[in-house]
Amino acid sequence: MISCSTLYVCTTCRGSEAATDAPRAGARLLAAVERESLERGSAETGGGPAIVGVECLSNCSRSCSAAVAAPGKWTYVIGNLDPDRHAADILAFARQHSGHEQGLPVWRERPEHIRKNTIARVPPILFKEQS
Repeated sequence: MISCSTLYVCTTCRGSEAATDAPRAGARLLAAVERESLERGSAETGGGPAIVGVECLSNCSRSCSAAVAAPGKWTYVIGNLDPDRHAADILAFARQHSGHEQGLPVWRERPEHIRKNTIARVPPILFKEQS
């Protein structure tokens, strides 16, 4: 069974911006991903990944950051995301992740920025039954 993935976007990332009163780059990335998801609509893939804003993915040196995860699948952390350029890339990758039973989209089919800026790939959590 293929489970739908969740795209977590760090809303506290500052990106390369200095501290200002403007919305943080991470919050702008979340808004851009949500817009992109609405523009593409769910007809393209039969429903897209859930999109969730989170505080701090602890990847500040390579922000903006996002993570893609699903039960029983590999989890990915992606960095160096630009809210003005990479919303479509991270959303496309989240959809690829959703469509793969183990959460392992074919490397060459992933958007180029995702291939070059994957920070970590974490194996699925396997729980042992207690006897």
